[in-house]
Amino acid sequence: MADFFRFDNLTWPEVANLPRDTPLLLPLGTGYPEPDIEKQLASPTQIGLLPPFPFGWTGSGLEVPLPVLGAYLKNLLNSLREEGFSRVYALTPPGFYLGMGDSQIQCQVSGVGYQVSAPDTLIPNSAREKVIILPIGHTEQHALHLPLSVDTLIIEAIANGAVQAAPGIGYTLPATPYGVSTHRNSFAGTMNAGGRAFEDFWLAVIDTLVARGFDRFYLMSGHGGNVSFLVNVVKYAGDKHKRIFCATAWLHTSGSTGVAALEKYRQSPIGGMGHACELETSMILALRPDLVHMDRVKDDVDFITTPNYYMDWVEGGSLVANPPWDDDSRYGAYGAGSLGTAEKGQIWLDAAIAEKVEHIREIHEQHRRREERRRAGYGNWAGK
Repeated sequence: MADFFRFDNLTWPEVANLPRDTPLLLPLGTGYPEPDIEKQLASPTQIGLLPPFPFGWTGSGLEVPLPVLGAYLKNLLNSLREEGFSRVYALTPPGFYLGMGDSQIQCQVSGVGYQVSAPDTLIPNSAREKVIILPIGHTEQHALHLPLSVDTLIIEAIANGAVQAAPGIGYTLPATPYGVSTHRNSFAGTMNAGGRAFEDFWLAVIDTLVARGFDRFYLMSGHGGNVSFLVNVVKYAGDKHKRIFCATAWLHTSGSTGVAALEKYRQSPIGGMGHACELETSMILALRPDLVHMDRVKDDVDFITTPNYYMDWVEGGSLVANPPWDDDSRYGAYGAGSLGTAEKGQIWLDAAIAEKVEHIREIHEQHRRREERRRAGYGNWAGK
């Protein structure tokens, strides 16, 4: 009987040590029976399950054009092939064809993969007056002591916390666990959806939701590599759909509320918070302490710093660049993970949630006031 394991629970050295013929499956949705999977793979000793892709296909409750979804998934699977993994597959519901040939395995059992019967199951029509939150994390290395799932776990908790704190104004989709990493080759286990495929997918998601009558969106990222591409999505969407308000922000815990909490409780100086750092380690200690290996932590605080280019969670100087991680990180971190504590993590999660609630309220306010002007015929809106 095969041993099924969660790929995103591993650290990057554990991924580096996996046999390269280990089957790795990226499921579309959930609910796949393990015996069916094992049979199709000819009963290997172990099978790695990547985090499920939450929507995008027919029957998922939020469909995008097949070529758009396919490009996203192919880039993710190719990330693993570039690391030498030879048995990499998309696991799909029965009857759904990606056109990926041997890279696709279809479950033979119906009723899996978030199969739904109505288009408003994932997002009900009753949520049309709310801000639709699109939390986007990532599956990437987080140094020696944290799992690949850090960015997804954090942004999922923040999005859910924001909706719980203000249930009448926001509605969150399931977190998407895959984004963009241009430093993919430096450390094992890091996926990459590719910038253009990423932008095309999220613009298609907005297109689909706008066609259903939704008009307020918050693309909420837990991974820094996503942000510049999400800015492009926001620009494209705002130009294409004149009556919506679509916004994003630089990560989380980075506005006035979050920064105040960071400054009050952080122990590391500038350079101690960037990636797998005091902040992210603390948050995962608060959320999933079972996935943290504090006995393995190694701080990486040797970033090559100049007056206009340096690294910290909310500070980086005026220069924008993308040198290889290998220049500044020995272990896959930027910062001092050794200073992480669960107590600080909960404080910072609470601050991040409060900050996101402020953003959601502001998106509502922006949309309301702009619609009032439009209906009043302001400027070029006269007669429209």
